[in-house]
Order: sequence, then C-alpha cells, then structure tokens
Amino acid sequence: MKFCSACGQPVIQRVPDGDSRQRYVCEHCQTIHYQNPNIVAGVLPTWGSQVLLCRRAIEPRRGFWTLPGGFMENGETLDQAARRETVEEACAQVGSMSLYQLFDLPHINQVHVFFRAELLDLDFDVGIESLEVRLFEEDEIPWDELAFRTVTRTLECYYRDRIGQAFPVGHEYLPPMNVTSTT
Repeated sequence: MKFCSACGQPVIQRVPDGDSRQRYVCEHCQTIHYQNPNIVAGVLPTWGSQVLLCRRAIEPRRGFWTLPGGFMENGETLDQAARRETVEEACAQVGSMSLYQLFDLPHINQVHVFFRAELLDLDFDVGIESLEVRLFEEDEIPWDELAFRTVTRTLECYYRDRIGQAFPVGHEYLPPMNVTSTT
C-alpha cells in the first residue's frame, strides 16, 4: 500500500498507539489501514452417496476439481456467500446447510469455511467459473486432481464421518506445504 484510500496522501508503516502490530498509517488524516484475512465460504453438496465437484475454469489451479466456494463479499453472511458461490460455480441450489469444516491458513491470510448441504434437485450445470460439474461416488473422486488441500481435507473428513453418520464441526490449522505449493 502506498497511498491512503481516505485522502490520497502517502502512507507509512508503523505501530499505532495502543496497537501491537505494524500497520499502514496516513500521517495526514491519521487513518489506520487494517489488513485482515479473507474468508472463503464453500459447500460440500451431496446427493445421496454422491458429492458435487466443479472443475475450475479460472486460476489458481485451473482445470483442477474443487467444491463450490469462493471469497465472501462485504454485506453477506457466510451462508449467503456459500450459496452464492454454489450457484455461480455449479448453477446448483442446496437445502439447509450445516457448518462442517474450518481451516486456518495464516500463511495466505485466509480462513476457509465449508458447510454440508443436500442438493435440492439434480438441476445443476456448468457455472461461469467452471469447466465441468458432476457428481462423484467416493471411489470416483479424482484425489490427485483436487485443487486445494482444504477441499481434500473436507472430503477426507466427510467420508470418515459418513461411516458413523456423525458430522462434527472440524477446525484445523494448515501450515504451508512448501514455497511453491498452493492451498
């Protein structure tokens, strides 16, 4: 950040009074510019024993499979964000949603939140951010072609929990894999 979004003057980095972290501060208008993590909201949509996955049409990880999800927008709830992303990526509608998995990814300043939900019907299609959308049985999941570790972990937890039909909310910290990997 180079300029204040409030007044247009240059910003500096310093620890503001009463704070413990370095922030961008405008010395002209005294605005402190906080930078906070982005929230990714997604859905694990199911139909019976099948899971709906989308093949990504956008970077990062174009061509890889993922659960419907994306960045939460200002002015929407987690539920609204997850449903919007499911419509955008899979043209799919889901019923009531249950909070299922949360992932802390501080190395990329993100928190990923996934809900479990049943598809309302089989009226899904390729959305604007997808190349392909389809239902998979567990033994058909393209594990080596999943786009993100959070998607892999969510699916692993789902198939583990599905055995006993108990779906507790999970919360994991996922450290960086290495310098060249993506989450």
